[in-house]
Amino acid sequence: MQEYAEKFTSPEDELLHEINDWTRKNSSGYTMLSGHLQGKLLEMISCMIRPKRILEIGTFMGYSALCMAKGLTGDGQLHTLEMNEKDAQSARTFFNRSSLGDKIILHTGNALKLIPDLKENWDLVFIDADKPAYIEYFNLVLPQVRKNGFILADNIFFHGEVFEDNTNDLSKNTQSQRKNGKAIRAFNEFIRDRTDIDKVILTVRDGLYLIRKL
Repeated sequence: MQEYAEKFTSPEDELLHEINDWTRKNSSGYTMLSGHLQGKLLEMISCMIRPKRILEIGTFMGYSALCMAKGLTGDGQLHTLEMNEKDAQSARTFFNRSSLGDKIILHTGNALKLIPDLKENWDLVFIDADKPAYIEYFNLVLPQVRKNGFILADNIFFHGEVFEDNTNDLSKNTQSQRKNGKAIRAFNEFIRDRTDIDKVILTVRDGLYLIRKL
């Protein structure tokens, strides 16, 4: 279905296509890239919202940041946070080649320590970093999200591990995978039970939680 959907989706621009291809050839974490279909969805959402301030938690190669930056207002900025210095360096190289590069501010370090120092009101937040910290990320950013602002959380299916009928297969996974799967399941339940937000799960790629602050 994803391959079919991509065929009928507007193509990646030249730089995004290059990032996609370069990551596939050079990074063992290629599956972490948002990619064509989800990247276009992020772009569309950003263009609908027309955010002035975007926060991204988890930069990786900068693909998703470049997609969301396309919807920024003329005076808009996107702050993106990355723990891995090597990935941050690669992303910065791609940002510098983009016409949107001057709108993107890349921070390196632990997001849990960086977020409190960012004195902004966010229109759009994209969470796509270490899974056990998703609830902490959410609790940190929600007070800074404007009313009717949006939070997107990626990988909320975590390769199917959140589905009850797949739990018997968890023993085959590594301890790290089991930890991440359990963390995402806990995050999903945490979001479901909150009454101060509106939410919907989008079944694109590995699952995307779309959350609106009431």
